Amino acid sequence: MISEADILVVGGGLGGVAAALAACRAGRSVVLTEETDWIGGQLTSQAVPPDEHPWVEQFGTTATYRRLREEIRRYYRHWYPLRAEALALTELNPGAGRVSKLCHEPRVALAVLEGMLAPHRAAGRLTVLTEHRPVCAEADNDVVRAVTLQDLRDGTRRTLTARYVLDATETGELLHLAGVEHANGAEARAEFDEPHAPDEAQPDNQQGITVCFALSHHEGEDHTIDRPEDYDFWRGYRPSFWPGPLLGFEAPDPRTLEPVPRTFVPNPELDPLGVSADQSADAGDKELWGFRRILARKLHTPGAFDSDITLVNWPLNDYWLKPYIGQEAEALCEARQLSLSLLYWLQTEAPRPDGGTGFPGLRIRPDVTGTADGLAKAAYVRESRRIKAVTTVTEHDVAIDLVGPYGGTRHRDPVGVGGYRIDLHPSTGGDNYVDIGSVPFEIPLGALVPRRVRNLLPAGKNIGTTHITNGCYRLHPVEWNVGEVAGALAAHCVAENVEPHQVQAEDKRFEEFARLLDRDGVPRHWPDVRGY
Repeated sequence: MISEADILVVGGGLGGVAAALAACRAGRSVVLTEETDWIGGQLTSQAVPPDEHPWVEQFGTTATYRRLREEIRRYYRHWYPLRAEALALTELNPGAGRVSKLCHEPRVALAVLEGMLAPHRAAGRLTVLTEHRPVCAEADNDVVRAVTLQDLRDGTRRTLTARYVLDATETGELLHLAGVEHANGAEARAEFDEPHAPDEAQPDNQQGITVCFALSHHEGEDHTIDRPEDYDFWRGYRPSFWPGPLLGFEAPDPRTLEPVPRTFVPNPELDPLGVSADQSADAGDKELWGFRRILARKLHTPGAFDSDITLVNWPLNDYWLKPYIGQEAEALCEARQLSLSLLYWLQTEAPRPDGGTGFPGLRIRPDVTGTADGLAKAAYVRESRRIKAVTTVTEHDVAIDLVGPYGGTRHRDPVGVGGYRIDLHPSTGGDNYVDIGSVPFEIPLGALVPRRVRNLLPAGKNIGTTHITNGCYRLHPVEWNVGEVAGALAAHCVAENVEPHQVQAEDKRFEEFARLLDRDGVPRHWPDVRGY
């Protein structure tokens, strides 16, 4: 079966959804595909509450990302039994988690994202194909001609063609399938002279993945799962750069690498209204239950919920034994076993504050993740294949030690902004955390334009960053911004019969495109703020 559209977006994560919205808003026909049955990627199928910069409530995101955040809050205000003090909060944090000013359940984000797409689907501009995975791509003369996808439910295949193809997959899968030049893993120091790059290129040195899951706690009940098949291995696993067993409450501080104990107290009695989520002041990761809490029972009327719900995306279940890209099935299987082993350890062996061991009242929540076993539908993938782009963002553009707290590269072609520390988790090359200060940055259009291919654009974590700078470009609001710009650029190129390289290289054409971004609320510069 062959289908045609103006724009094909492969991958329905945050970047893919933002790309589809932007292209549809410009009046183009769009097909959006997604490998799982949930759109939303990091926020939904991967079950990762948003990691955001500390100014997110005031500035530094696109207008549509702000709308997404506010609609999530509106959902809670409308449907949940919030107590009066919480209901009145302009900056409501539904989970009162410390990782973000907006910690929430995956299904709420899914409902909002589906709502944002709904009018375009009703108008016939947008077709959404869930549970479809790309299996091959046809390309010649620097143009991607077609992409074939497999329906994961019945195995049937369909071939889609489009004027522009956007790769919004989690791993940059189309870059591989279409033969688009790309980088994988760590670049050699000599390539960009990055201080934190290794001496030699290490393509298999990739950040670890995490299979997340949600937990509630019910004292006096026993929800202990069956002993996982690989539990003995993970119970005895002690990384060479770790202060003790991986399944333990002591782990390195990402910023100093010093051993630091984590605490774990389910359902604390503290009022969640007193929680402050500001990673520039406190990373917030030392108290595990509250770090990524996504529902705080004490924000609601008494008796509405008998437990908080917390999201487990911790140092204890980061998986880095095999690179995910290239060994997806094997790595995913082992990462799932690690997460189940962590749960079993928490239920049976973890030290309790009262001197006992184990929290059998911990209950994994399949209803939260939408899966039979309670693990997230997809792994949280921090590092993708990355296009060889017209512009490559390097450590010299964003690292605070290199540019100073108010520095950073001012690009001639900015199409968005972002901010986050350079945050690399332990990697498959045996590296510990690399977590260093960075400055608020501009996203250059040149990082979205491949050096050669004319009609494929990256729309997620696969833009022209390095292994190092991916660490600050990979978070939720930046992925959304990149996707939104990719969708807008593709639509603009269709309407004006120009190509992305022309828009990026020619000042007049770039200014025309930039005016469209300005009109749609895509900020392209930062006010005077300091990096952290």
